[in-house]
This record gives sequence, structure tokens and C-alpha cells, in this order.
Amino acid sequence: MTNKEIRDLTSEQITKKIEEYKEELFNLRFSQATGSLEKPSRIKELRKLVARMKTILRERELQ
Repeated sequence: MTNKEIRDLTSEQITKKIEEYKEELFNLRFSQATGSLEKPSRIKELRKLVARMKTILRERELQ
């Protein structure tokens, strides 16, 4: 998901996406702990995506 796509979403939609991604992150970390994680790069990708979304939400708050 690109920055432009994120900016096109409403703040409420972004918040819901953040919750979904955090849940997925939790499940990936759990899989990593049990040794059954197939794509470890997905964890880094999701962390950065959540941070990007939070940054955009914060920008909107400050405007």
C-alpha cells in the first residue's frame, strides 16, 4: 500500500487497517516463535506500514 493510497482513505478506515495489521503482526510473531514462519520479511513490511499509517493520522491531527 502506497502513501497515496493511504492518504485517500478516511481516518476511520486507516484506524481499522492499523488494527488489522497489528493483529496480523501478532500472529506472525507467534508463528516465528514456534518456528513455522514462512516469510520473515512480512514482519518488517507490516511494521513499516503501520508506522506510515500512524504518521499520516498524526499529520491530519495537526492540521
